[in-house]
Amino acid sequence: MKTARELYQEKKMSAEQVLDHIQSRDFIVCAQAAAEPAALLKKMEYLKTTGVKDVQFASCVPAQDYSFFHDPEMKGIVNHTGWFLSAGLRQAHKEGLVTVVPQRSQFCLGKALDRAAYEGRRPVLFATVSPMDKHGYLSLSISAIYEMDLIRQGAVVLLEVNPNYPRTFGDTMVHISQVTALVESDRPIPEAKIQPYTEKDAVIGKYIADLVEDGSTIQLGIGYIPNAVAHELRNKKHLGIQTEMFTETMMDLIECGAVDNSQKGYYDGVSLCSFTMGSKRLYEFLDDNPAVLFKSCLVTNNPGEIAKVNKFVSINATLEVDLTGQCASESVGYRQYSGSGGQADTVIGSQLSPGGKSILAMHSTYSTRDAQGKEVLHSKIVPMLAPGSVVTTSRNDVDYVVTEYGVAWLRGLDVKGRVDELIRIAHPDFRLWLREQADQMELF
Repeated sequence: MKTARELYQEKKMSAEQVLDHIQSRDFIVCAQAAAEPAALLKKMEYLKTTGVKDVQFASCVPAQDYSFFHDPEMKGIVNHTGWFLSAGLRQAHKEGLVTVVPQRSQFCLGKALDRAAYEGRRPVLFATVSPMDKHGYLSLSISAIYEMDLIRQGAVVLLEVNPNYPRTFGDTMVHISQVTALVESDRPIPEAKIQPYTEKDAVIGKYIADLVEDGSTIQLGIGYIPNAVAHELRNKKHLGIQTEMFTETMMDLIECGAVDNSQKGYYDGVSLCSFTMGSKRLYEFLDDNPAVLFKSCLVTNNPGEIAKVNKFVSINATLEVDLTGQCASESVGYRQYSGSGGQADTVIGSQLSPGGKSILAMHSTYSTRDAQGKEVLHSKIVPMLAPGSVVTTSRNDVDYVVTEYGVAWLRGLDVKGRVDELIRIAHPDFRLWLREQADQMELF
């Protein structure tokens, strides 16, 4: 029997040699965000020379932009689908080189594999891992949202091994015998810095923090408002963490003592997440840290699993809300901006949790410039969603909506009551217009 080190050496090769394992009609799933294997993705145009055709490639909020995203010659060789768009993919979408797959985090892989099996495609995983330990295990490091689920389904496993990636625990341990081929690199791990939030964000953060009781388990996203919320949570006690994305602000809450995971009732004593992206300080905190477990989204985002958690509070952002409570969180009109992600899962799961709450937050307005360059203010609370808008959270599932003007609790409220509550937290300049529109539309 070969040793783990002998297996590793046999499977180590150049990026091009790794890509030679791709066959026509394969279905490649790329690890999420900064867990993507850049050493392979930068060489994807090599597939033009191998003769493969009709390869399906699925990405999810890639941290970097790659030339093959924008190369029209790759059409027919690699057909790119995005599960959640980032800046580079939004541009590729405009170019007609990426199409969007409607999905929720909890079901994205299962439904994709159903489709791949129906079309006779072989599943392949692309991911970055931290180096192998003495027992022959590599770590999926900063993303386990669906990667281990794919490995357990028998996928071809093509990896980049990078010592700059932290070693993490949970659904992350990959034995070298499960790996098909690997390439080594020492590129820097992508970082994301915390951006300063505004006074408006701080006001929203205070409103939300007031809704979070001691002993709650929180799910936070990334962005200005979640950062403001985390700042306001520092004086809370016995908080827990179960979240899709583990952020730097969550590390701060652990270090200041606000989070101890002691009252969750589910995975007590540890924080649960599915992926992360942040600063070098965050990656160092996560390295070899058994108090943070990276689990599949079938655990972190599954409403049935969230229902086992005490006082689960999901905090998500939305882009536009209509007067009946429909929330568009991923598109600007017909233009796809991001994706559903875990919002729908955690919105429902939080309300199944004993004492749980779902919170959707946004600024009350946004601004554009007219033909003369003059700033024009628009309300994000609207009579009807803009044409083409994707409803991420249905009005059947909405709970709390928060703006800088207050908190609207819509759970169990009739349409007339929702109209009143949402107008109350709209920008004052638009309240009369919203009332007139509601009357014309007979929203009562």
